[in-house]
Amino acid sequence: MNTTLKSLAFFLGILCFHANLVGASNPHQFIDSQAQEMVSIIRNNQELYALDPELFKEKINFVFEPMVDFRRVGASVMGKKYYLAASKPQRLKFIESFKTSLLDTYSSTLAQWGDQEIVTIFPEAYEFSRTEDVQQNLITSSNIYPITYKVRKDSNGNWLIINIIVNGVNLGLTFRNQFQALAEEHNENIDEIIKHWTSDADLE
Repeated sequence: MNTTLKSLAFFLGILCFHANLVGASNPHQFIDSQAQEMVSIIRNNQELYALDPELFKEKINFVFEPMVDFRRVGASVMGKKYYLAASKPQRLKFIESFKTSLLDTYSSTLAQWGDQEIVTIFPEAYEFSRTEDVQQNLITSSNIYPITYKVRKDSNGNWLIINIIVNGVNLGLTFRNQFQALAEEHNENIDEIIKHWTSDADLE
């Protein structure tokens, strides 16, 4: 996976700047506003990773967690068979491992973001279903990458990301296939799967 697409993959999951904004009533406006805020954060912290990588990760983590429904995503990545077979501590441990591995894998590449532009495609709609697709384009100097965020409104009215499709690559499905491959490699031992988990996706 090249650097730009690694940056993109992680960027897509961290589009929230303040947790109290998650409940915005229009998912398209919400995703757009957080995308623009994240672009600003990345531009203003270009040198931070080299100077203080842990602080850089903390900034990313601050915006990352409130936006994604990690419980739902983690269950989907594990798949019904392994989610039901896992104990509650194992489920929680995998979700934490999944979240941490995303941060560790992609935070270093975020520092390389420059003047890319994010353009949200707004539908002519004022009422929304519980699950919506939000379309965006990431425009670089040489390419345009289409993005689809699948977001779901929870019982508190918060829009949370539950899946992302980048340039035709379904990240949720990619991670699920990765989990299945690890399950085969480690004889379906959930503890071993968690131990060896590292989130990655080939978006080329």
